[in-house]
Amino acid sequence: MPKKILIISGSPKKDGNTTALIEWFQEGIITKGGIPDIVYAAFLKYKFPGCTSCRACQKSEKYECVIDDDARSVLLKMAKADIIVMATPLYFFGPSAQLKIIMDRMFSLYKWDNAAGTMKTPLQGKTLILLASAFEGEGLDALEKPFTLIARYTGMSFDSLIIANAGVSGDIRNKDGVKEKIVALGKRIL
Repeated sequence: MPKKILIISGSPKKDGNTTALIEWFQEGIITKGGIPDIVYAAFLKYKFPGCTSCRACQKSEKYECVIDDDARSVLLKMAKADIIVMATPLYFFGPSAQLKIIMDRMFSLYKWDNAAGTMKTPLQGKTLILLASAFEGEGLDALEKPFTLIARYTGMSFDSLIIANAGVSGDIRNKDGVKEKIVALGKRIL
């Protein structure tokens, strides 16, 4: 059975560096028979800009956000995916706000029993991949850190490919060797 691959784009641009990374990654996946589902977080409709900390998700048996908007459907796809790819530009030493909304709402995919000191999530055992680019090289470690922490805390395997000095929107398409690295990662994960 083919692996379910979910790619979440955090870029607000339709043809920038992040789009190129996703296209190339998808090219690698397709050569191995994979068919990803791509979600563009910047173009989803949200009732709230992030988690409201209502904690209603913790009172439910279901692993889903109680806020019924487009983020909820993305979270449900995450729970069913085998591989979750988050693609983002570096924005002020972190992921884009558009991707951060989804990341914050991931709270609903975890159930904690504080008395027992346990946590359960349908994300455990999955693979999390970060694809990112930055205009220069500063801040890339800060960008990657939350993703490595999420993967470790959740029990997910983690991989990343972050391209420094990618330039302004679309310039990455002219950088030697970048496409080959991204395509190779897409092939390797399947």
